[in-house]
Amino acid sequence: MNILIVGAGGREHALAWKCSQSPRTTSIHVTPGNGGIEGVAKCWYLTDHSEIVKKAGEEGIDLVIMGQEDYPVNGLTELMEAANIKVFGPSQIAARLEGSKAFAKEFMKRKGIPSADFGVFEDIESARSHLRSLQPPFVIKASGLAAGKGVLICQDLESAEKALLEIMEEKAFGSAGDQVVIEQFLEGEEASWFVFTDGKNFASLPSLQDHKRQLELDQGLNTGGMGCYAPAPVVTGEVEKKVTEEIVKPTLQGMAEEGYPFKGILYIGLMIDRGQPRVVEYNIRFGDPECQPLMMLLESDLVEIIEAVADERLDQIQVKWKPKSAATVILASGGYPGSYEKGFTIQGLEEVEQNDELMIFHAGTKRDGNRFQTAGGRVLAVSAIAENLQAALDKAYESADRINWPGMQYRRDIGIKGLKRIRTRPDGDIQVGIVLGSASDMKIATKATKIFKQLDVDYELIVSSAHRTPERTRQFIHEAPGRGMRVIIAIAGMAAHLPGVIASETHLPVIGVPVDASACNGQDALLSIAQMPPGIPVATVGIDRGDNAALLAVQILSLIYPEFKAHHLEYRLAMQQKVVNSQPQVAP
Repeated sequence: MNILIVGAGGREHALAWKCSQSPRTTSIHVTPGNGGIEGVAKCWYLTDHSEIVKKAGEEGIDLVIMGQEDYPVNGLTELMEAANIKVFGPSQIAARLEGSKAFAKEFMKRKGIPSADFGVFEDIESARSHLRSLQPPFVIKASGLAAGKGVLICQDLESAEKALLEIMEEKAFGSAGDQVVIEQFLEGEEASWFVFTDGKNFASLPSLQDHKRQLELDQGLNTGGMGCYAPAPVVTGEVEKKVTEEIVKPTLQGMAEEGYPFKGILYIGLMIDRGQPRVVEYNIRFGDPECQPLMMLLESDLVEIIEAVADERLDQIQVKWKPKSAATVILASGGYPGSYEKGFTIQGLEEVEQNDELMIFHAGTKRDGNRFQTAGGRVLAVSAIAENLQAALDKAYESADRINWPGMQYRRDIGIKGLKRIRTRPDGDIQVGIVLGSASDMKIATKATKIFKQLDVDYELIVSSAHRTPERTRQFIHEAPGRGMRVIIAIAGMAAHLPGVIASETHLPVIGVPVDASACNGQDALLSIAQMPPGIPVATVGIDRGDNAALLAVQILSLIYPEFKAHHLEYRLAMQQKVVNSQPQVAP
């Protein structure tokens, strides 16, 4: 079978890579394609519909896979079918689910599909009037196709009115902004849901979570996606049932009832709040970068699935997935999603050994002899699968760190939300014990407990002296391992014997916090804790630094429980952002 994939990015590279593994495949062609795709397919670099159809006839193409959304939205499906070529992708009228956000919202309203309240506007004054009747934040969407960038979330009325001006009058997204949709802001956590469908039957894919914003902790501008991972723990079994019954089935049945059954791959962007999913948007194709990890997780023959969809017999095959986790980290040009330079030589690609569990999919590259140069905003998608999410992320980031070009950027927090939701510690366990030599040290302990509450660490605190209540201290220490404790923090001033006594009674790591409780301003406690005899190690932090003791405890816990590694990284990134975002006073 001769296959044509239509599109130019990492998604199309992943589809070509997966199709190349099928015994049904004779040849693979991609248009427009990119430099990296040339390694697995013949790239035509054509974008004109009539030229693509003509070339497909000349090459004997049997099956067309619509990768990029603008081609079916603009009618390429019908042109291919008129040339007696099978197509995996929706008709032009069904493609309105993505091609017109106004159509999609009105369709959801007709079919009772849970989504945000909305209004559709074609003139700026009506849109402004509607905005003023709402409370922030405001969600403003260009109704047409805007390459994943036509959604603006504004925190106040002034920025919302400016966004309307940019979309409707300044045409920041071209004709896509002829209509705008203003939506209610939905609280919750986002997830991506896909189904293969032949118009009647469907098969669900693993859940994912995309990272749309440019910067860590979901800061910065919206992009086409800076990374993703699968499966997404926010999509529980109960949520999955609701998505299927309340969203997928009504969508497919509704499209068929209205005379334009949807065939191909349907993306449903979800917002999940307290277990209830609502639709943010539809896409009519594989997501990018979601396609990359999905193709690595797919165990079944992709070409067999696509043929079954095209022939309307999806119910006759079984779609199988590898029982693993996947992660993709996008390496982007400096300045993206704004203006950026192209033409930088990419270093380090040859150092990454690629295989079925680690692939680098090219999104915006061009070939330069035996090397590659940057040719887009999102350049590479480093994708990995492993037995669990942490291992997949580690593998992807290790490879990403080997690659560079001037200005290269990528997010370091892909998958944090997922890791935080994967609870590996036993239920009921207490991870940290805090022992105060005196109740007067509670203010220091509060610095630690505040961190633990923020980072979801379970702890227990007692006041017990090494000298006055030695048996109480000893009992607490000896019971600690059986209760799940992995670290003990000992807070003490003056002679500060407490940390050493605890360390001599347990194999658990002990962190001593010296307290300013004498005329020596805590120096006596610091020296006492630091100078333990051989065989009695105690970690020491700064005087009164209960917060640093807590963070050190979380780092130790991270070696055992992956969720704490995610919590700690998030905390560190937030600290970095606070420093970067602070504006120093400039002397006149």
